[in-house]
Amino acid sequence: MAAFANAEGGDLFIGIDDEPRKWRGFDNIESANAHIQVFEELFPLSNDFQYEFLSNDDSVGLVLKVQIAKSRDLKVASDTKVYIRRGAQSLPVTDEERLQSLRRDKGLTSFETELINCPEDVVSNSEHIIEFMLEVVPTGEPASWLKKQMLLSDGKPTVSAILLFSEEPQAILPKRSGLKIYRYKTSNAEGTRETLDFDPLSIEGCIYQQIISSVANTTRIIESVRLQTSDGLIPVNYPHEAIHEILTNAIIHRDYSITDDIHIRIFDNRVEVLSPGTLPGHVTVENILSERFARNPGLVRLINKFPDPPNKDVGEGLNTAFESMRNLKLKPPIIKQAGGYVKVTLKHETLATPEESILQYLMSNKEIANRHAREICFIESENRMKRILQDLVKNGLLEPVPGRTRYTAAYQLTDPGREAAKRYT
Repeated sequence: MAAFANAEGGDLFIGIDDEPRKWRGFDNIESANAHIQVFEELFPLSNDFQYEFLSNDDSVGLVLKVQIAKSRDLKVASDTKVYIRRGAQSLPVTDEERLQSLRRDKGLTSFETELINCPEDVVSNSEHIIEFMLEVVPTGEPASWLKKQMLLSDGKPTVSAILLFSEEPQAILPKRSGLKIYRYKTSNAEGTRETLDFDPLSIEGCIYQQIISSVANTTRIIESVRLQTSDGLIPVNYPHEAIHEILTNAIIHRDYSITDDIHIRIFDNRVEVLSPGTLPGHVTVENILSERFARNPGLVRLINKFPDPPNKDVGEGLNTAFESMRNLKLKPPIIKQAGGYVKVTLKHETLATPEESILQYLMSNKEIANRHAREICFIESENRMKRILQDLVKNGLLEPVPGRTRYTAAYQLTDPGREAAKRYT
C-alpha cells in the first residue's frame, strides 16, 4: 500500500491469489479487521485510501478491495522502509538521493530553494532585477529585497533567483532551464531527422522572457503549418490562450532538478509539450483540473509580481486552455505522464457533436441520463439536451431504459445505435 501511495496510487485485492488466480476470500467482514487496522495505522485520519468487500456468486468468501490514492506525503511501510511501485513490483528506496527526489515529487521539499555556487551579483546586479525593482519596488534595494524574499542566503542565490533574475540562467543551470522547439513535417506518431523542418530552436533567458519568446515562436511556426484534408490544404489554428497557458505551466511547474530541457514538438496535426518531471504532490492526470499544488511555489508567487504576469496565480491556467479549445470546437488537451515527463497534446481535431459524444460514451457505459449527457457535452440547458436525446430515440439509435420513472430516466444504445457508435470510437 505504501508503494502505491508513493507512486500514482492503485487498487489492491486481498483474497485473490496471484498465480494461479484463485478466489480465497475472508469468511466474513470481521475476519479482515486486522488488515483494516494496519491500513488505518498507515493512513491515519486520511482519505488516501478506501475499501469495500466484493462477493462472487461462484465463489465462497469476501475479497477486500483497497483503492489507494496518490498520497500528499511520503508513506513509510510497516517495516519502516519506503517503497515505490514500479510495474508489478514494490521496490524499496534506500538511496538518499532517490528519497530526496521522492520528497520533491511530493512537494515536501523543492529544488527551487537550493543554493547555487555562484556570486550573488549575477542576480543582485543584473539588468532584470534592476528593471523589476524600478517597476515593482522602486524604493527598494535589489540585494536587500532578494534576501527578504529568501532568494539570497550566505552570499549565494537560490535556483529561483537564477531563473527569475539572472541574465543567462542556462549558463548557470545548463540543461536544466532550456526550452527547445521542433517542427516535424508529418502527422506520424514520432518525428524523425528526415521530417525535421529545421534545426531545433533553442529558447533561453530568464523564465519571464522564456515564456514570452516560446509562446511567440510556437505561434509563429504553427501559423505556417498546412494540414492536408479532403478539402485540400487548410491552415492550422489553435487558440492563443491554450498555447500560452500550457507553455507557461510547463515552464513554471517543471522539475528543475532534472537535467533536461522542455520540448515543444509541432507536427502537422498536433502540438506536444513535454515538461520534465512527474505531476507533483497528490495531483494526478484525473484530478489536475480541480486540484491546486505548485511544485515551485516561490517561483509561482514571484513571477506573478512582474508587470503583466504570464500567470494569474489563481489555479485556472489549464482550465482556460481546455475552455479555449472547446470554444474553437477542438478536442480538449490530452495530459499524460510518460518517460519522466508530463506530456500535454493539443490535437487539431474537431470536437464531437453532442450526438457523437453520447454515442461514444455509451460504448463504454450501459446507460446515460440527461444530467450526465449535459456534463460530457458541456451543455447547460436540460431542455436542449432533452431534445437531443429524443431525436436520437426518434432516429432509432437510443431507447429508454425500461422500468425507469420520470426522475430516474436514462437511455441505452439500440443495435443500430451500437453500430453507429463504432464509427466514432
